Amino acid sequence: MKALIVDDESNVRKIIRFLGRWEQYGITEVLEARNGLEAKALIEQKSPEIIMTDVKMPKNSGMELIEWLAAKDYPGKVIMISGFDDYCFMRKAFKLGCFDYLMKPIEEEMLNETLEGALRAWEQEEGERRNMESGFYEEVKMFRLNREITAACNGEAFDAGEIASALPQAEVYDFTMMYFYQSHYSEPYIQLLTEELATREWGNAFTLQNDPNVCVILSLHGQFFPIEEWITQHFDIPVRLVSGPSIQSLAEISLSFQSVQRSMAEQNFRAIHRLADLDDVRRMNDIVAFVDEHYMEELSLDKLSTRFFLSREHISRRFKQEVGMTLTNYVIHLRINQAKQWLLESDEKMYSIALKLGYQDEIYFSKLFKKNVGMTPAEYRNSQGAREIDAEVRIANT
Repeated sequence: MKALIVDDESNVRKIIRFLGRWEQYGITEVLEARNGLEAKALIEQKSPEIIMTDVKMPKNSGMELIEWLAAKDYPGKVIMISGFDDYCFMRKAFKLGCFDYLMKPIEEEMLNETLEGALRAWEQEEGERRNMESGFYEEVKMFRLNREITAACNGEAFDAGEIASALPQAEVYDFTMMYFYQSHYSEPYIQLLTEELATREWGNAFTLQNDPNVCVILSLHGQFFPIEEWITQHFDIPVRLVSGPSIQSLAEISLSFQSVQRSMAEQNFRAIHRLADLDDVRRMNDIVAFVDEHYMEELSLDKLSTRFFLSREHISRRFKQEVGMTLTNYVIHLRINQAKQWLLESDEKMYSIALKLGYQDEIYFSKLFKKNVGMTPAEYRNSQGAREIDAEVRIANT
């Protein structure tokens, strides 16, 4: 560690150098400068942790030096030294981040007490900075790994070396997918599992970027039984596990991923902490809310079953009880209402509206619209009565 003494009086610099208990505080080099200009050059070259500077000096004052350091967001601790008890100087110095303010003549005990406090403050902040930098690095690293594993699962180009660097060396890996209930916050659980896998050198866990509720686990072949046992003991939320074919090359990730997707669609999974203890009404509210948000996408009982950890039969029965119609009819109802709004409020073409609502066939969409509304989309758009009716409905709903 280094300290810099900045003062235009050589005898003041000598006294401070003599009185300071530098070695005791781990300072191995004490630098000197006669003014702010010399100090700036030394700071840029040596980066001292402690800077002790006089206020009034020729060729760039101590206050100008402190302003320069504040503008650079310099991490070192600054101790102002002055022969004038000037409140304005002190106030401005502290506002700019100055650690302390010492009056001349310098007293040994006060100097070293201030020096010790400045070093402790620097060490604490330096530790915090390192933790932040380390945490940021880990976040970036995990983001890149998740990006590569997502690309690999989707059969896209990916960096095999990036993924391999996060795994223990092995000739064969087990491929397992872990599905979380959609309303649970999965990140802390995946992080906990990742740390355990790394500690035991079992493998690694990754999050799919296009679905944060799905985790990919690559583990040493034959090692997943103790991993599943650990998950059972340390997770207090329900998850589903599906194992795919083991892989001998990371290029096989996509094939194993496709196999797992087929198994999940066929309801072939292992459940940990079943959802029996969760409120069924809340789950159905989650499902209805999901449909309300994603009704223009392809929806099915299988998709909802996978996402919400309920059987297709249970969702079908309870959905009709909840909204008064089947899932298919409810989706059609939402799409027709959206189509009516677009028809009245825009000049968008029929085929474009149909496509946005998830229908590839404009003719099919028109027939479906007429069946539910009693007129074709074109007739509805041109119907003044429809405009007035819908205006009344919108007003009533506000």
